[in-house]
Amino acid sequence: MNFLLIIASFLLAFIPLYPKIPLFDILPGYIVRVRLEDILILLAFSYYLIQLIRKKVSFKNQITPWIFAYLCIASLSILSAVFLIKTIPPELIHVGKSVLHLFRYTEYFALFFIMFSSIKKTKDIKVIFYSLIFTVLSITVYGYGQRYWYWPVFSTMNREFSKGMVLYLTEHARVQSTFGGHYDLAAYLVIVLPIFYLLAINIKNKWQRRGLHLVHLLGLWLLVMSASRTSFLAYIGAVLAGLFFFSLTKPKFINKVGYFFKKSSLYILMVAVMMYAFGADMRERFEQVLQAYPNVYEPYQKTQDFIAKQAEFISDPIAKIKEMRESKKPQNGIAFDNTNLDSVLTATDQQPVSTRPIDVYEDIPDQVASESGGVVTYTEQPRVWSDNALKYGLSFAIRLDELWPNAIKGFIKSPLLGSGYATLNKKEYYQFTEAESTDNNFLRTLGETGLLGFLSFYGAVVTLLIILYKNQKEQSKQLKIINIAFIAASIGLLLNASYIDVFASSKVAFTYWALAGAILAYNNHVKKNKKGL
Repeated sequence: MNFLLIIASFLLAFIPLYPKIPLFDILPGYIVRVRLEDILILLAFSYYLIQLIRKKVSFKNQITPWIFAYLCIASLSILSAVFLIKTIPPELIHVGKSVLHLFRYTEYFALFFIMFSSIKKTKDIKVIFYSLIFTVLSITVYGYGQRYWYWPVFSTMNREFSKGMVLYLTEHARVQSTFGGHYDLAAYLVIVLPIFYLLAINIKNKWQRRGLHLVHLLGLWLLVMSASRTSFLAYIGAVLAGLFFFSLTKPKFINKVGYFFKKSSLYILMVAVMMYAFGADMRERFEQVLQAYPNVYEPYQKTQDFIAKQAEFISDPIAKIKEMRESKKPQNGIAFDNTNLDSVLTATDQQPVSTRPIDVYEDIPDQVASESGGVVTYTEQPRVWSDNALKYGLSFAIRLDELWPNAIKGFIKSPLLGSGYATLNKKEYYQFTEAESTDNNFLRTLGETGLLGFLSFYGAVVTLLIILYKNQKEQSKQLKIINIAFIAASIGLLLNASYIDVFASSKVAFTYWALAGAILAYNNHVKKNKKGL
């Protein structure tokens, strides 16, 4: 019995499915807490190390040098931040926070090695895909219940919620299923949905093909309900990239062009239908982007008005389904609207007006503190919005005005090693930030671990993709399909990383590195078997 494969496939499903319910704080006042998945991964890695000592498994593969290099550079980055550039105070709580981030990355890579060693024969890869299918079906069911039946939400979008507070979604809140936020859910789907779709259009077995299409459509519905624009575009880019790579395998140029045009047209049509049927919130968020460009938005709005008039003559069969699935709000429950964290406890949403950003739905006064005679009082004042917030919306403005410049400053402070983990959002030396975010994983890596950390981390990803692309040219059709599907998924995640810290999001990072380990092992076994023939 391949016990390591059982452990690996279980973790591949358990980590996305188990909500982010904390077990205990590891650092007082910090949003990152110890969860059950951390304990299970520690136990699994301990078993892996025992097998490694017994020489039953090996950690050696083409990506190992890159991973070890990154972990060494990250360690040097922390030492540099404490003793050289002085961005991390030499106190246990500050150093501990940075070491905690290093430990999280070590966890991600641990799952890569566990999964790599669990694939002992080519057929083992099927177990991994079955685990993925089960997971996507499960999170879709839970997302549906969350959207329409008030199933519990466990969010990590602020410190209070991350304590394990039980919430429920308001009418316009974005579905996040078993994940800590809708961005995390969407990023996870960016990995798995392109794989399912590209497998479905290439395998010959009729029932397997239909099953994969069904799983893909259900997952696509969930992606649309998450209303994450960046992830949605990354998902489309991933699938189109996969179709392009498959078109390159065709013998003649006309066949290449014909294949790509036919497959991409059918795919775009399917996505458009799904968006029209279920993507009202997603369309609204895309419209918010267009409103910053009047020359584009005005003709778009005229087109939408024309379509709306035509739609009046068409009945809506979905309305009856909506009536059947209505459910009562839970009594004494806490409403959660992740479109605006300042108004999560309100029951309704207001439409934006011109005096505030287009993605802010309620005027929440700013609390200004003042001290007199040793007594601190708070007064409410109207919020002041930046020009970027009023033009592009608050979400993008936070990145432009604050998060991205902070990461660039961290990189400039120490170009080779960065300013260290958990230092980019600090305003002063001794400030203890309760959460970390850059909302651009490339800038975050540069800011925290410098150019050396950037090259080693993404060098591991790029090296893996090069290996898979080279192998798909020489090996079996099944290997070609799997490799191109994973390459496409990786491209999607890299696109997503330009706007979200996807490689630092635990459920997303665990899944990506686990699949990377499994598919690399599968490639090595296929090549080994071919040489032995």
